[in-house]
Amino acid sequence: MNRHLFALVFLAGCSSVAPYQKPAVELPAQWQDTAPRAAAPDTWWKIYGDPQLDALIEESFKSNADLVVAAARVDEARAVLGEANSFFWPRIDAQAGGSRSRVSRRTATAFPGFPRQFNDYRATLNVSYDVDLFGRLRSGADAARAELAASEASRDAVRLALAAQVAKSYYAMQAFDQQVALTRETVRLREDALELQRKRFRGGVISEFELRQLEAETAAVRAQLPPLEQARETEEAALAVLLGRTPKAVMESSIQVAPGEQKLVATVLPEGLPSELLLRRPDLVAAERQLAAAHAQIGVARAEMFPSISLTGYLGRESAQLSNLFTGPAGIANIALGLAQPIFAGGRLAARTQQAEARERQALAEYQQAIRNAFGEVRSALAVQARSRESFDAQAAREQALGDTARLARLRYENGVASQLDVIDAERNLLAARIARIDAQRQHRAAIADLYRALGG
Repeated sequence: MNRHLFALVFLAGCSSVAPYQKPAVELPAQWQDTAPRAAAPDTWWKIYGDPQLDALIEESFKSNADLVVAAARVDEARAVLGEANSFFWPRIDAQAGGSRSRVSRRTATAFPGFPRQFNDYRATLNVSYDVDLFGRLRSGADAARAELAASEASRDAVRLALAAQVAKSYYAMQAFDQQVALTRETVRLREDALELQRKRFRGGVISEFELRQLEAETAAVRAQLPPLEQARETEEAALAVLLGRTPKAVMESSIQVAPGEQKLVATVLPEGLPSELLLRRPDLVAAERQLAAAHAQIGVARAEMFPSISLTGYLGRESAQLSNLFTGPAGIANIALGLAQPIFAGGRLAARTQQAEARERQALAEYQQAIRNAFGEVRSALAVQARSRESFDAQAAREQALGDTARLARLRYENGVASQLDVIDAERNLLAARIARIDAQRQHRAAIADLYRALGG
C-alpha cells in the first residue's frame, strides 16, 4: 500500500508543469522625451479642459457597441472561471424513480412460485468527487483565471482606444467648424467687395478683365465650402456611431462642439519615469495573461496522461412497495473508489500536450511582438506630438506674417502703389494659412490622444 501511495505521489510530481513566470524583457531605462501628464490615468482626456468632450466620452462608455461586447466577454470569462472553480467541490444529486417489471416463465431463471411481476422504488442522494491529484483541475482554474484577467485588460484597451478616438473625432469636428466659419466669412467679404467692384466696372473705373478675376477668386473661395461641410458631416456621423447612438439619432441628431480657440496641451512628463510602466498598457497585460493561460493549459493536457481518481457514493432508500420506502429496512448505501489510467489512445494525449506547448510558444511570440509594437508606437507618438507642436507654432507665425502682408497689400492698393491682383494673392495666402493653422492645431490635439493611447493612459 505504501509503495502504491509513493508511486501516485511520484507520478503527480512528474505530471506537474513548472510554475509560470512572466518573461523577462530588455527595456530602455527611461523615456527619452517628454509627454503630457494627466491628473489620473482613468480620465486622461481631462487634460484638454473641455467639459463637452468629457460628457461625450462618458456617453461613449455607456453605449458604444465595441465596449459593450468587451464587457460581455469579461462576464463570460468570469462565468467560465466560476465553472472551473466548481470542479473542486463534490457534486451532489438527488434521484428518485420507480419501475414495474415482468419476467418470462420460459427462461432458465424462471422458478415456480416466484412472482412474474414486481415493483422497485428507489430514492437516493448521490455524491461524486474527482480527486485532483495530478493538477488537471487546478491548471484549468489557473487558465480560466488568466483568461479573465486578459478579457478585463482587453476591455480596458477598448475603453482607452475609444476615448482617444472620440477626442480625435471631436477636435476634427471643431476644426471643421472653425474652417467652415472662416471660409463663409471670407466668402461674405469677397462678395461684398465684388459688388463694389461691379459698381466700379459699370462706372468705367476698372476693366472687365479685373472684374472677371475678382469673380473667379470669389467662386474659388466659395468652392472650398462644400468639401469642408461634407467632411464635417462625415465626421459627425462617425462620432455618433462611436457614441453608440440609435440609428435614428445617427441620421437626424446633431453634435455640438465647443466653439473658439483653446490652449495647446503642454508637455510635462517627469524625467526619469521608468519605461516598465508601459508594460501596464492594457493590450500588453492582455497578451501576457493569454501567455499565462496557454502555460496553464499545458498542465491540463499533461494531466490527462495520468490516472484519474474519482470517489462516488450514494445514500437512500429502496423498496418493492412505495409504502415501505421510508421504513428502516429499506435503507441502502454505497461508496466506491474509481481509478482510470489511459493505456493507448493512438497518440491523442501526447498530441494534445504538443498542441498546448505550441500554443504557448505562439502566445510568447505574440507577447514579445506586442511589446515591440508598443514601444514603437510610443516612440512614434512622442515624435509626432513634439513635431505637431512645432508645426502649429510655425503655422501660427506664418498666419501672422501673411495677415500683415494682406493688410499692407490693401494699404498699397488704396494708395495706388499695388494692383488688385496683389491684394487677391495676399488674401488667398492668408486664408490658406489660417486653415492650415487650424488643421495644425487639430493634429496636435490628435497627437496628444494618440500618445496617451500609446502610453496606456
